[in-house]
Amino acid sequence: MARVLFINSGSEGHINPTIGVVQELISRGEEVVYFTVEAFRERMEKTGATVRTIDGQKFIEAFISGGRNYLLERVNGLLHTADIVIPSVLEQIKGEHFDYIIHDSMFGCGRLLAQILKLPAMNSCTSFAQTKESFENMLEQLSDKIPVEILTPIQEEYHRLTNRVKEKYDVEIHSPYEVFCNPAPLTIVYTTKEFQPFGEAFDQTYKFVGPSISSRYTQENFDLTEIEGKSPIYISLGTIVNRSIDFYKLCMTALGNTDHTIVMSIGSNVQTSDLGEIPKNFIVKSYVPQLEVLKYAKLFITHGGMNSTNEGLYHGVPLIVIPQSADQPIIAGQVVNIGAGMKLQMQNLTANQLRESVDHVLNDPTFNQAVAKIKESFQQSGGYRQAVDEIFEWKDQYPFSK
Repeated sequence: MARVLFINSGSEGHINPTIGVVQELISRGEEVVYFTVEAFRERMEKTGATVRTIDGQKFIEAFISGGRNYLLERVNGLLHTADIVIPSVLEQIKGEHFDYIIHDSMFGCGRLLAQILKLPAMNSCTSFAQTKESFENMLEQLSDKIPVEILTPIQEEYHRLTNRVKEKYDVEIHSPYEVFCNPAPLTIVYTTKEFQPFGEAFDQTYKFVGPSISSRYTQENFDLTEIEGKSPIYISLGTIVNRSIDFYKLCMTALGNTDHTIVMSIGSNVQTSDLGEIPKNFIVKSYVPQLEVLKYAKLFITHGGMNSTNEGLYHGVPLIVIPQSADQPIIAGQVVNIGAGMKLQMQNLTANQLRESVDHVLNDPTFNQAVAKIKESFQQSGGYRQAVDEIFEWKDQYPFSK
């Protein structure tokens, strides 16, 4: 049995794919100490892991302080989180032994902690993977569009922060790629090469295991008998970007009082009373058991987060993707590329446009044909069990596992 240090962030999309991985690791005899934020303590403790937390509010404040307008600002934001994450983790594990570390691909300063602790490291990638070359090309192209008077201070801040990390933690940072993507000797990617952009560009250190679909260990107040036999349309903008009252009202205008049953998840930041009169064919909840609803759904209208997209395609549901931020436009583009759905823009979206798009996806059989292909690829890829197979094969090269 090995002791595993697992470092993750505080968002559903980064946490949920790891639930099955942690449970499977523990079922095979590993001991897992899992760092996240307090909101996910109960969920992760139910896997059997020992859960420890970092201050989620301070983490978010540090990340945002880097700026939100440009990619290099987000890199700087991640560097700002080092002083929140690293001292907290080191203090809480003082005197303990670990055999290897699994860290999130973006949040949690995973690569830095692996170097500080001198542990064999594995990268848990919950979005599309990126090679160093693809990331640096993207960063260069984006930076070329930034006026020099704006770019120069951002670059100076990056160098100041990397120098500070070196002084405080004796760790070298060689590129923004190391900060943003946390490369490691092994990277588990929770999708397939068929869905990954330029999948052929990745070497054998990247293992594409497909979506990691497992129980969420959450209790939602939702009666599934309400949708049995009704093939609902499911609408959700995820757990972060879910404050769009106008969008929810637009959905009710577009699809209210039609023959479709609509399940709409609005999150905790919007109240049902904010939406006015709810059409009779709408079921509106703060949260719904997404995996269960997708088993019945005929269409998923989503923001295009990797987690939601994977889950929709895994269950063979065509998508209408309305990307909001981060990697969602890229994910939406891939959905369109494989023919599994449509992409719409939130800006200037009209009820007529949404209704016509719904009709188009539901009535054109090519969408379901494309979804069936990717569903098969996803369901045959192994998910969290394949991930742990890869982890065990990888760890065999280290002395502690002999």
